[in-house]
Amino acid sequence: MIFTYPNCDKCDAFKNYLKGKALEGRELSLVEKESKLRLREFLGLIKRDEKGAIIIPVFVLCEDGKVLGVFNEHPELESWLKSRA
Repeated sequence: MIFTYPNCDKCDAFKNYLKGKALEGRELSLVEKESKLRLREFLGLIKRDEKGAIIIPVFVLCEDGKVLGVFNEHPELESWLKSRA
């Protein structure tokens, strides 16, 4: 799943990258209460900037209910995927 904000260039770039991958998931907009509540499940894994703000987008890669990784940029995910090949 990917947590995003509207009109976010980084979020749009990550979503476009995901279109070319064989990864299934759901986009959760952080302007919606349900998405904010869902994000809380991963607070211990989410990266923050130097001021403590959550770095957006947040892509959480899960398999069988287990978190495999949390990524904020598509090159991070690409590197991780290559390491698993």
